[in-house]
Amino acid sequence: MATGTGDGAQHDDDGKRVPAMQRILDNPFLLLFLGVTLPAVLYIIWGVMEVASIPLAK
Repeated sequence: MATGTGDGAQHDDDGKRVPAMQRILDNPFLLLFLGVTLPAVLYIIWGVMEVASIPLAK
């Protein structure tokens, strides 16, 4: 179980620092947020690139 010490770092019961990647992977709401927003942003960028690559009609 991770506990806070006030200095912003997370420590486990043995007093060792919990790695940042483990804290990210242990947070299901953050994973849900990243799993929804990253594909959405990538598809939006992809769509803008596709629209920008359409030649102008004369």
